[in-house]
Amino acid sequence: MTRPLALITGSFRRLGGHIAARLAQAGYDVALHASHPGEPDGEVVAAIAAAGAAHRIFAADLGDGDAAAGLIRAVRAGFGRRVDLLVNNASCFRTDDAGYPTSGSLAAHFAVNAASPFVLATELAEQGGRSVVNILDQRIAHPHRDQLAYTLSKQALAEATRTLALALAPRVRVNGVAPGLTLATEDYSADQVERLAAMMPLERLPDVDQVADAILFLAHAEASTGQMVFVDGGAGLVSFDRDFVHLAR
Repeated sequence: MTRPLALITGSFRRLGGHIAARLAQAGYDVALHASHPGEPDGEVVAAIAAAGAAHRIFAADLGDGDAAAGLIRAVRAGFGRRVDLLVNNASCFRTDDAGYPTSGSLAAHFAVNAASPFVLATELAEQGGRSVVNILDQRIAHPHRDQLAYTLSKQALAEATRTLALALAPRVRVNGVAPGLTLATEDYSADQVERLAAMMPLERLPDVDQVADAILFLAHAEASTGQMVFVDGGAGLVSFDRDFVHLAR
């Protein structure tokens, strides 16, 4: 029996890599994507191989509309079959978004975080795919004053999730997962992460397996579309004044 095929954008490492490995363990072959040619983390490749899944590597700059439009077709050609599941995980988070964003910064964020997921979803529908899961951000529930271009683009993706769910029904289901702080960068200290966890309603932050499991649930939830699942320790229920990196220092 042929395994279903999943494309996970931005999946060479970090959260995207964990999602790819989890889907491989659940029975999918996986297409790994990055914005530029390179090699995925060895741990990601090893986990996929241990699951008995096939993988191939694809590069496409999702800030380029033509490149985004061609990615689904490239994956289909590479595997010789359709993409069943699309996980729109790749994200633009530029350092020039610290204050009021320029028009260029807005355009860059919207191209990767909102326009390319829209294009990829419609391309998936054209070639017979069945499910899309968009990776959002818990901040869409209570936006704050930091990283405005990023936040606006993720809010746009949340609305695109609902709109595409209706536009692509009944052939394709479109849902979203909104994580909280999951993999802290080097900008956070270990003590800060512990204090941030204590600030959440559930007094904990999510881990990568919990985010991946939510994606897997939505991928198989045949009666659900246009839904958004928050995996964030309850952060989406609280209004924070600043981005987490500025809090609990």
